[in-house]
Amino acid sequence: MKLLYLWARLACSLFATIPVSGFYLPGLAPVSFCEEDGKTSDCQNKIQLFVNRLDSVESVLPYEYDVFDFCKDEEEKRPSENLGQVLFGERIETSPYKFKFGKDVSCQKVCSKSYATSNQEDKAKLDFLKRGMELNYQHHWIVDNMPVTWCYQVEDGQQYCNPGFPIGCLVTHEGRPKDACIINAKFNKKSTYYLFNHVDITITYHSGDNENWRGARLVAARLEPQSIKHGDENSLSCEGSPMEIPVDFSTDLKVTYSYSIKFESTNAIRWASRWDYILVSMPHSNIQWFSIMNSLVIVLFLSGMVAMIMLRTLHKDIARYNQVDQEDAQEESGWKQVHGDVFRPPPNGMLLAVFLGQGAQIFIMTFITLFLACLGFLSPANRGALMTCAVVLWVLLGTPAGYVSARIYKSFGGEKWKTNVFLTALLCPGIVFADFFLMNLILWVEGSSAAIPFGTLLAILALWFGISVPLTFVGAFFGFKKPVMEHPVRTNQIPRQIPEQSFFTRPVPGIVMGGILPFGCIFIQLFFILNSIWSHQMYYMFGFLFLVFIILLITCSEATILLCYFHLCAEDYHWWWRSFLTSGFTAVYLLIYAVHYFFSKLQIQGAASTILYFGYTMIMVLIFFLFTGTIGFFACFWFVNKIYSVVKVD
Repeated sequence: MKLLYLWARLACSLFATIPVSGFYLPGLAPVSFCEEDGKTSDCQNKIQLFVNRLDSVESVLPYEYDVFDFCKDEEEKRPSENLGQVLFGERIETSPYKFKFGKDVSCQKVCSKSYATSNQEDKAKLDFLKRGMELNYQHHWIVDNMPVTWCYQVEDGQQYCNPGFPIGCLVTHEGRPKDACIINAKFNKKSTYYLFNHVDITITYHSGDNENWRGARLVAARLEPQSIKHGDENSLSCEGSPMEIPVDFSTDLKVTYSYSIKFESTNAIRWASRWDYILVSMPHSNIQWFSIMNSLVIVLFLSGMVAMIMLRTLHKDIARYNQVDQEDAQEESGWKQVHGDVFRPPPNGMLLAVFLGQGAQIFIMTFITLFLACLGFLSPANRGALMTCAVVLWVLLGTPAGYVSARIYKSFGGEKWKTNVFLTALLCPGIVFADFFLMNLILWVEGSSAAIPFGTLLAILALWFGISVPLTFVGAFFGFKKPVMEHPVRTNQIPRQIPEQSFFTRPVPGIVMGGILPFGCIFIQLFFILNSIWSHQMYYMFGFLFLVFIILLITCSEATILLCYFHLCAEDYHWWWRSFLTSGFTAVYLLIYAVHYFFSKLQIQGAASTILYFGYTMIMVLIFFLFTGTIGFFACFWFVNKIYSVVKVD
């Protein structure tokens, strides 16, 4: 029953709409707040602050809020989470921070925590808290489905709004302040942690004046973390020295958590634009345009090369080949001389067909997901929607995978159709799941919130074997029922001997060179994608990403066609695997860049985090390999069929 419930919830989260006045994305309808007590259907008074998992740029291991010894909600509730949130390790729950709309509060106590040196459990809790401050773990708070941001000045006087804030910071034994300790000159004591146990929250709202709704709508939530050592917990003043926690736990310690909140009204910010101040503070648009222009230059260069080949060289070749008689043609050299071998089935044709089937599935999934993201359905406000959409689409697109694999395999003359279908349905997804399961075991051992619950793993397996595998069989059935694809020329019984090749027309140099230009189109965009995954930065530029996706599609196709033509002119007809590997080699450059990013940009510490980084990176590399390889193969397949269909062969 739980599996059926999960399937139903997935479908509803993807397709359901909410009946409200006007149009809003699913699950993102605005909420109105009033200062009157009570709650009505169109206006409420209480504001609940939610807390999410805590993460760090120095560790891949996120942890739930409850793992740290913070103040907890006595009536804790967890909103339902979609599959994407669970896979990304999000664990949202209610917090003890509860407010009334419009009511300013100053220095309100939340709770107190005591740590005794004689209690081993207290020592373990405090050690974990200090370890979190040392690794710069960040809170992620949510109000009205909007992140509570910490805004501060960065270089050139620009303001950066971080959707998280640190739990504390450390001044090393050398007196060097780390991370957030640089913001306050009072944080200067050596070998001391400074805990941010107080927050000043400012909630900005649109009053709703001259609008067609009742009440106010929240448009911004900011906070300023403070470290304050409270004296009398029953009479807080929120002034005084910072809350110091020595590295050596030698005396009993008591920590009091508190907050202040104030409400500000502004009608300059509309509810639909309330995320803008977060996104505008991320100065990436100029770099994005530079990336696009760089990619377009590469595309124009490749397009010019392909156009020259198609319109001039090929046109002259075809005209010459069609005019000379057969005896003269035998003396010619070039791509026509291999017409009797160009469609000879490749070695390991079944594996190639399996890769192409999976690549077609990934390509369609990626295209639809990015298209929906461009329309705004998968915005950051709709948490987990991007991953949920991708997984559901992958499950439902088993039919194209089976169909493509079956059609290609049948064209190779393959007869082991059962093996082909099973490998298409199980090989690549099985590798991904095995890698994912091993990474999940590490997360379980480390007690991380990113560890997928066992029930969710069973649900993923049920989606795979219960929906994706049967759909793959359906697609393969129709693929094998179709007649064999007819090639424009016949294949000779005896293979033609391939002449001695120059260095640049040999397989390995051509494949290595083939991935350079496609990678050059995406590496800047790749930097922002890796930042969003590993540095926990918000990614929202799906319009740029979709444009880069189209550019990558064109670049992979044109680069593969160019190299395919050069190899055919050198009378090397082994293009099947080469076309797949030429553009698929872009994934190797992705792996190299990921290694460079790990050592040059990240500050990850610990063996577990390192293994997790490279484990998840290998999943990305495999998916990208299948994706780009499939693009290159079908581009070259179309090109070869096109040029050999317009020549006369006796």
